[in-house]
Amino acid sequence: MRYVVTGGTGFIGRRVVSRLLTRPDTDTVHVLVRRRSLGRFEQLAREWDERVEPLVGDLTSDGLGLTEDTIALLGPVDHVVHCAALYDLTAPAVQHRQANVDGTRAVIALARRLDATLHHVSSIAVAGTHRGVFTEDDFDIGQALPTPYHRTKFEAEHLVRSAAGLTFRIYRPAVVVGDSRTGEMDKIDGPYYFFGLLAKLALLPGFAPVLLPDVGRTNIVPVDYVVDALVALMHVPDGDGRTYHLTAPEPIGLHGIYRGIAPAAGLPPLVGSLPRAAATPLLRASGRTRVVRNMAATQLGVPGEVLDVAELAPTFTADRTEKALRGSGIEVPEFASYAPRLWRYWAEHLDPDRARRHDPAGPLVGKHVIITGASSGIGRASAIAVAARGATVFALARDGQALDELIAQIRAAGGDAHAFTCDVTDSAAVEHTVKDILGRFDHVDYLVNNAGRSIRRSVYSSTDRLHDYERVMAVNYFGAVRMVLALLPHWRERRFGHVVNVSSAGAQAHNPKYSAYIPTKAALDAFADVVGAETLSDHITFTTIHMPLVKTPMIEPSGRLNPAPAISAEHAAAMVVRALVDKPTRIDTPIGTFAEIGTYLAPKLARRVLHQLSLGFPDSPAARGVADARPPRPVSRRRRRVVASVPAVRVPRPVKQAVRLVPGVHW
Repeated sequence: MRYVVTGGTGFIGRRVVSRLLTRPDTDTVHVLVRRRSLGRFEQLAREWDERVEPLVGDLTSDGLGLTEDTIALLGPVDHVVHCAALYDLTAPAVQHRQANVDGTRAVIALARRLDATLHHVSSIAVAGTHRGVFTEDDFDIGQALPTPYHRTKFEAEHLVRSAAGLTFRIYRPAVVVGDSRTGEMDKIDGPYYFFGLLAKLALLPGFAPVLLPDVGRTNIVPVDYVVDALVALMHVPDGDGRTYHLTAPEPIGLHGIYRGIAPAAGLPPLVGSLPRAAATPLLRASGRTRVVRNMAATQLGVPGEVLDVAELAPTFTADRTEKALRGSGIEVPEFASYAPRLWRYWAEHLDPDRARRHDPAGPLVGKHVIITGASSGIGRASAIAVAARGATVFALARDGQALDELIAQIRAAGGDAHAFTCDVTDSAAVEHTVKDILGRFDHVDYLVNNAGRSIRRSVYSSTDRLHDYERVMAVNYFGAVRMVLALLPHWRERRFGHVVNVSSAGAQAHNPKYSAYIPTKAALDAFADVVGAETLSDHITFTTIHMPLVKTPMIEPSGRLNPAPAISAEHAAAMVVRALVDKPTRIDTPIGTFAEIGTYLAPKLARRVLHQLSLGFPDSPAARGVADARPPRPVSRRRRRVVASVPAVRVPRPVKQAVRLVPGVHW
């Protein structure tokens, strides 16, 4: 027997290929595969043997993207197995049509050309909203088709049924879940959408009674049953022109799913049922109510489109399938017998929240953290502190030698760290570095945007130095934004990511003489606030640290001319660690908070005080372009009195602890 299989690298298709290879009469299996998916094919081919050959094409291309010469080289083919389809209720209608309708039309043409039997994998979705029994002989009986998926699967099956001169068999699987023996599943689908909600119930105490409406009735079958039944039915005699239902004898609702997974998930006992009417507003919402429902459902990780079809009305019979499989030992297992394996596999491999779970050994143990500007100062101290907490650190900076020294120090202390020479102002370098990290280490959990440049110079000394503003913005703002944008698609897919932006208390206090520096930090603060509001449902969050002055090489030219004492780099690193662990929206300092309040309550006075600071702390020799190290001009006694009163804000520990209880204030 010689076969052509579409969707042979997919969840069902790759198992069909493996099952065909167990048949002693199988000669060759050609797998239609897109060119960009050849890598995936090569991985699967290691589990197969030399009888499996790639057939490079595309389901959505004209003629499947196959040339006449390619088709001629296939030789005689007995069976074309059409597994490929798009099943995504949230996908646009045009994508469903291209894959499910246009693709099926092209596969029909190929089967005719090869004079082969077409085995079309349809779906129980063709029954739409039909109420009552839907048999294997039923097809177009006036049912409504609520979604593009339902409509295109119906149209695809209609094309197969009406194709002149085509030998075919049709198979309608129910909702396919993971393998009943291993629990393996490839994506969140069907009942899996509700596993996350049920997992939250596991947080309740074991004695808490649970009441749920008995809704969401559907028909569920494990993938191993579907594949075993499909391959067996392909080869039963006298099956051409027939339709087979690959369905469970009985549908299952929310109650049955809950009871099936409860032991493995540690769920409280289900003691009763709420009236079905309690779920009606969710399942049959329309208009503005539907919009609000979908917004709420999205926050919980459930697409609103799934709720529209959660209550499957038909009852499916499978008399022909049962008769054909009698004596083969192939039958549908009860859901409760394999539900615990489905749950355990989901919890380990598919749970959207799994990336956010903390290791029992510590919240940063096993996490992957990118730290920019890691060669010195705050970045270096943070890398050492984060690695000491058990995280894997990816240290980025331009100074490769300094990075190597840092990595050696971390590894000598038993930590795990890797150096990446990267200039965050270079888009190509950032893109290459992020791809390199993801390719080698699979994922990134956290990003610390620490790389920065600071210039302290009065605006009057900067009127001919626009390049100062541009180069500071290039690092402090665009460099950080560039890193975030490079990681966002990865984080959205994982449904987890956290960014720590090392900002400045000056963004709150608006310190004079930092007109090139502080606006870049203010821009980054606003970026985090705006983007964080968009990404919250994907659990991508931001912490802004309004860092006080820190003793680093960056402040050496003007350190003694700043109006506040500097903290150590280790102190700053402790703030970074706290931002990674606790993930507050922002971490401020007392001086920054009081300065911000003062600006709101007494803006004129605040501006006057800042002006006095500007007068009392002149430019450094470097900022003034002075070659020697002569000290700046003396400060008048009057100005010294004004300035001295500003930074002397010392907050007692009890006050700090009390203030931290105020929502949104983190010192």
